[in-house]
This record gives sequence, structure tokens and C-alpha cells, in this order.
Amino acid sequence: MDMDQTFKPTPSAPVIRLMVLETDKPHPDTYSQRGSFGRIVHSHFAAAGRAHEPPLGVETDQIFVVTEQGGRVPSAQEFDGFDGLLITGSMYDAHANNPWILELLDLLKALWIQRPDFHFVGVCFGHQLLARLLGGSVGPAPSQDWELGHCRIMLTSVGRRLFNTREDYVHLHQMHQDQVRTLPTAASAGPDMLPADTEIACWGRSEHTPIQGLYIPNRLFTTQAHLAFDQDMVKRQIQMRVDRGGIKDLEHADQAAETAHLEHDGIEVAKAILLSMYDEEKAS
Repeated sequence: MDMDQTFKPTPSAPVIRLMVLETDKPHPDTYSQRGSFGRIVHSHFAAAGRAHEPPLGVETDQIFVVTEQGGRVPSAQEFDGFDGLLITGSMYDAHANNPWILELLDLLKALWIQRPDFHFVGVCFGHQLLARLLGGSVGPAPSQDWELGHCRIMLTSVGRRLFNTREDYVHLHQMHQDQVRTLPTAASAGPDMLPADTEIACWGRSEHTPIQGLYIPNRLFTTQAHLAFDQDMVKRQIQMRVDRGGIKDLEHADQAAETAHLEHDGIEVAKAILLSMYDEEKAS
């Protein structure tokens, strides 16, 4: 269990407990400096909790779920006592049928049905997988190109409300070719998952990716973009994908790497996610 050591919980400062499902491993240099993706998520959300008003403590546990790399998919009972889960980004395709992906989808469906109070958070691969869970379609961008580096995301009215901003956009780091192609709905999710009148909102869009994030009050908050990537992580993750042959447009990769130093709104987005878990009335 990871807990922000600089945060001292008090009765007036609640602690949010989040299970992080790691679906990939970071670059070895990133791992040696910052730890696993679960640890990186913990550090980022702990900082967001300190910046939150009122301050929120963040407590996490992490499970690496890629069984073909030695991980395991947990049982639903292992989430007892947690307020929600977060699914990380991954080099895998969320629309693929790897056994661990199908097993994870079964787990998520069971948790969704059994735990009406539970919060589901997804980043990149996690965003796409949760959209798939609810009946949305996921696949490569029609253009077949990648959205990389520091990107502007245009906010919908829902996004402006969630992030408590008058600006029409936020900036976050991107690293994906696949995307959510069609917005899931209550009908696509099915009556065992969502009441018929449930709206699944899109909070942001870009030219490359029209569905940048999903939101259901008291339930779901996803983002295609990465919240916790720093300059070194962006450059390393891009290089990993170039080396593996995923990114073939080297000029695009170089241009994206040159934006890695630019400031982004990852803390603000993480604060909004925490607020949605702590005080949904204020978030919505």
C-alpha cells in the first residue's frame, strides 16, 4: 500500500483509496527513477490531493495485470475497501482479445454491477477499455497516424464545469494511435450496466481524437491523454514506440519530443478526478 508520506490525515481531510491496475511497464530509466506506472500514478494523485481544496489524502495499491508478462488479474473481492480503480496506459490494443484483456473486462463488468458506489478511472488504454466495456467502439484513428506530445484539448461544457475553468481548452501529453471511435451509451452498455436515462458525456475533443474523455457522475471519469508524464517520460515513451516499430513517422516523433518540456494541466485534471470521487455534487 502506498500512502503520501507528507500528508497527515485528519477527520476533516478524508483519504481516497484507489486501486491502480497497471497494464504496462515504463521505460527502464523511468522505472529506476520513478518506479512503476502505479507508483507514478500515486505520486501524481498525491500531489493533486495536496493541491485540492480542501486537501485530500490519496492511498493506493497496485496490481500488474498483464498475465503474459507475469502479472495477474485480481478478484473482485480484492477491491473491498477501495473507493475506485484506475487503469493505466499500455502498449497493448484495448480492442484486442488477449486472454488477460478479456479477463480484465469480465472483472470490470462484475465490479460495475456489484459495486454501484465504485468509481472507474481510465487513462489512454484504460479510457479505451472502459469505453469498450460500455459498448463503445475502439480502433485505430481513421487517419492511421499518432497523436503525440503536448496537445490542446478543446473542452465541452461538461469539461469546463469539471475542471472549473472559463478557458475553452486544456493541454495534456498524448501518445496513442487507437481511439474511442463511437461514444458509448446506456443502450450500448445494456440495462444490467446502466439505467436507460444515463448520459455518458464527452468532456473534450481534439482534431485527431473527437472523444478525449468520458464522464458519468458518481461512476466514470476517463482521459485519452496522460496526466502524469513529465519531459523525460514523454521522450522515452516516444522512443520506445519508435524502436518497436509502432511509430514510423520519425519527423512527427521528433517534433512531438520537442514539446515534452511544455507545461500541461495534468494536476488540474487529477484534481477534478479526485473531486468527482470525493464530492460528486461539486464536480457535476
